[in-house]
Amino acid sequence: MRNNPREVADGVLFLRTMMANVYMVRTPTSWVLIDAGLRGYAAAIRSAAQAFVGSSAHPAAIVLTHGHFDHVGSLEALLEEWPVPVFAHRLETPYLTGQSRYPPADPLAGGGVLSLLSRLYPRGPIDISARLERLPEGGAVPGLEAWRWVHTPGHAPGHHAFVPVCDGYTPSCSMVWFHP
Repeated sequence: MRNNPREVADGVLFLRTMMANVYMVRTPTSWVLIDAGLRGYAAAIRSAAQAFVGSSAHPAAIVLTHGHFDHVGSLEALLEEWPVPVFAHRLETPYLTGQSRYPPADPLAGGGVLSLLSRLYPRGPIDISARLERLPEGGAVPGLEAWRWVHTPGHAPGHHAFVPVCDGYTPSCSMVWFHP
Protein backbone atom coordinates (compact mmCIF):
# COMPACT_ATOMS: atom_id res chain seq x y z
CA MET A 1 0.00 0.00 0.00
CA ARG A 2 1.10 3.51 -0.70
CA ASN A 3 2.09 5.54 2.34
CA ASN A 4 3.90 8.38 0.62
CA PRO A 5 2.80 11.68 2.08
CA ARG A 6 1.05 14.00 -0.35
CA GLU A 7 -0.69 17.34 -0.12
CA VAL A 8 -4.38 16.72 -0.77
CA ALA A 9 -5.53 20.33 -0.36
CA ASP A 10 -3.77 23.61 0.26
CA GLY A 11 -2.02 23.20 3.62
CA VAL A 12 -3.28 19.63 4.23
CA LEU A 13 -0.91 16.66 4.10
CA PHE A 14 -2.16 13.06 3.91
CA LEU A 15 -0.12 10.07 5.11
CA ARG A 16 -1.35 6.47 5.08
CA THR A 17 -0.13 4.23 7.91
CA MET A 18 -0.97 0.85 6.37
CA MET A 19 -4.73 0.83 7.00
CA ALA A 20 -5.32 4.20 8.70
CA ASN A 21 -4.90 7.76 7.52
CA VAL A 22 -3.08 10.59 9.27
CA TYR A 23 -3.42 14.24 8.31
CA MET A 24 -1.36 17.32 9.05
CA VAL A 25 -2.90 20.74 8.69
CA ARG A 26 -0.62 23.75 8.38
CA THR A 27 -1.75 27.07 9.85
CA PRO A 28 -0.14 30.51 9.46
CA THR A 29 1.75 30.04 12.75
CA SER A 30 1.97 26.28 13.37
CA TRP A 31 0.40 22.95 12.41
CA VAL A 32 -1.89 20.28 13.88
CA LEU A 33 -1.74 16.49 13.58
CA ILE A 34 -5.02 14.66 13.04
CA ASP A 35 -4.76 11.08 14.35
CA ALA A 36 -1.58 9.12 14.98
CA GLY A 37 -1.99 6.03 12.80
CA LEU A 38 -0.77 2.56 13.58
CA ARG A 39 1.99 1.64 16.02
CA GLY A 40 5.44 1.90 14.47
CA TYR A 41 4.77 4.97 12.32
CA ALA A 42 6.01 7.71 14.68
CA ALA A 43 9.27 8.24 12.75
CA ALA A 44 7.40 8.39 9.41
CA ILE A 45 4.93 10.89 10.86
CA ARG A 46 7.71 13.09 12.26
CA SER A 47 9.64 12.92 8.99
CA ALA A 48 6.59 13.81 6.88
CA ALA A 49 5.76 16.67 9.26
CA GLN A 50 9.28 18.07 9.10
CA ALA A 51 9.23 18.04 5.29
CA PHE A 52 5.72 19.52 5.23
CA VAL A 53 6.23 22.40 7.68
CA GLY A 54 9.91 22.97 6.88
CA SER A 55 11.16 22.51 10.44
CA SER A 56 11.22 19.99 13.26
CA ALA A 57 8.76 22.07 15.31
CA HIS A 58 6.18 19.99 17.13
CA PRO A 59 2.50 20.54 16.34
CA ALA A 60 0.34 22.92 18.34
CA ALA A 61 -1.87 19.94 19.17
CA ILE A 62 -2.90 16.44 18.18
CA VAL A 63 -6.61 15.92 17.56
CA LEU A 64 -8.13 12.46 17.35
CA THR A 65 -11.13 11.43 15.31
CA HIS A 66 -11.56 8.58 17.83
CA GLY A 67 -9.43 6.25 19.94
CA HIS A 68 -9.30 2.99 17.98
CA PHE A 69 -5.89 1.28 17.79
CA ASP A 70 -5.28 2.28 14.18
CA HIS A 71 -5.71 5.99 15.04
CA VAL A 72 -3.69 6.08 18.30
CA GLY A 73 -1.03 3.44 17.65
CA SER A 74 1.91 5.85 17.35
CA LEU A 75 0.49 8.41 19.76
CA GLU A 76 2.49 7.45 22.85
CA ALA A 77 5.76 7.43 20.88
CA LEU A 78 4.98 10.87 19.45
CA LEU A 79 4.10 12.24 22.88
CA GLU A 80 7.50 11.14 24.19
CA GLU A 81 9.04 13.82 21.94
CA TRP A 82 6.24 16.33 21.53
CA PRO A 83 4.97 18.18 24.65
CA VAL A 84 1.52 18.84 23.19
CA PRO A 85 -2.10 18.38 24.25
CA VAL A 86 -4.25 15.68 22.67
CA PHE A 87 -7.88 16.57 21.99
CA ALA A 88 -10.72 14.07 21.62
CA HIS A 89 -14.48 13.96 22.00
CA ARG A 90 -15.69 13.55 25.60
CA LEU A 91 -17.24 10.15 24.75
CA GLU A 92 -13.79 8.77 23.90
CA THR A 93 -12.41 9.62 27.37
CA PRO A 94 -12.79 6.13 28.92
CA TYR A 95 -10.77 4.56 26.09
CA LEU A 96 -8.00 7.16 26.26
CA THR A 97 -7.57 7.28 30.05
CA GLY A 98 -7.17 3.58 30.78
CA GLN A 99 -10.70 3.22 32.19
CA SER A 100 -12.37 0.99 29.59
CA ARG A 101 -11.79 -1.16 26.55
CA TYR A 102 -13.91 -0.68 23.45
CA PRO A 103 -16.66 -3.29 23.12
CA PRO A 104 -15.91 -6.15 20.72
CA ALA A 105 -16.46 -5.31 17.07
CA ASP A 106 -19.25 -6.89 15.07
CA PRO A 107 -17.50 -9.01 12.41
CA LEU A 108 -20.64 -8.98 10.25
CA ALA A 109 -20.88 -5.17 10.04
CA GLY A 110 -19.65 -3.79 6.76
CA GLY A 111 -18.61 -7.10 5.24
CA GLY A 112 -15.23 -7.93 3.79
CA VAL A 113 -12.00 -9.29 5.23
CA LEU A 114 -11.33 -6.37 7.59
CA SER A 115 -14.74 -6.82 9.19
CA LEU A 116 -14.15 -10.55 9.62
CA LEU A 117 -10.78 -9.87 11.27
CA SER A 118 -12.18 -7.16 13.56
CA ARG A 119 -12.50 -9.49 16.56
CA LEU A 120 -8.70 -9.74 16.55
CA TYR A 121 -8.11 -5.97 16.66
CA PRO A 122 -6.74 -4.47 19.88
CA ARG A 123 -9.49 -2.72 21.86
CA GLY A 124 -7.31 -0.75 24.26
CA PRO A 125 -7.49 1.14 26.40
CA ILE A 126 -4.48 3.41 26.37
CA ASP A 127 -3.75 5.97 29.05
CA ILE A 128 -2.84 9.43 27.86
CA SER A 129 -4.76 11.15 30.66
CA ALA A 130 -1.84 13.48 31.43
CA ARG A 131 -2.17 15.04 27.94
CA LEU A 132 -5.83 14.43 27.12
CA GLU A 133 -8.20 17.36 26.76
CA ARG A 134 -11.78 17.41 25.55
CA LEU A 135 -12.68 19.01 22.28
CA PRO A 136 -14.61 22.18 23.08
CA GLU A 137 -18.37 22.03 22.75
CA GLY A 138 -19.69 23.88 19.73
CA GLY A 139 -17.28 22.43 17.19
CA ALA A 140 -14.12 24.55 17.57
CA VAL A 141 -10.87 22.69 16.85
CA PRO A 142 -7.98 23.87 19.04
CA GLY A 143 -5.14 25.12 16.87
CA LEU A 144 -7.32 25.12 13.75
CA GLU A 145 -9.48 28.22 13.91
CA ALA A 146 -10.67 27.72 10.32
CA TRP A 147 -11.96 24.20 11.04
CA ARG A 148 -14.87 22.66 12.96
CA TRP A 149 -15.55 19.17 14.26
CA VAL A 150 -18.84 17.38 13.64
CA HIS A 151 -19.93 14.46 15.84
CA THR A 152 -20.43 11.38 13.64
CA PRO A 153 -21.07 8.51 16.10
CA GLY A 154 -21.48 4.93 15.03
CA HIS A 155 -17.96 3.76 14.29
CA ALA A 156 -17.00 4.81 17.82
CA PRO A 157 -19.08 6.64 20.45
CA GLY A 158 -17.11 9.87 20.15
CA HIS A 159 -16.17 9.61 16.49
CA HIS A 160 -16.18 12.91 14.66
CA ALA A 161 -15.10 14.43 11.37
CA PHE A 162 -13.28 17.68 10.70
CA VAL A 163 -14.51 20.18 8.16
CA PRO A 164 -13.10 23.53 7.08
CA VAL A 165 -15.21 26.61 7.58
CA CYS A 166 -15.87 27.69 4.02
CA ASP A 167 -15.63 31.39 3.50
CA GLY A 168 -16.68 31.42 -0.15
CA TYR A 169 -13.15 32.30 -1.23
CA THR A 170 -11.34 29.02 -0.69
CA PRO A 171 -12.04 26.82 -3.74
CA SER A 172 -10.87 23.53 -2.22
CA CYS A 173 -12.48 23.89 1.21
CA SER A 174 -15.68 22.08 0.26
CA MET A 175 -13.67 19.10 -0.96
CA VAL A 176 -11.93 18.39 2.35
CA TRP A 177 -13.74 16.32 5.00
CA PHE A 178 -11.74 14.25 7.48
CA HIS A 179 -13.20 11.15 9.00
CA PRO A 180 -10.19 8.82 8.83
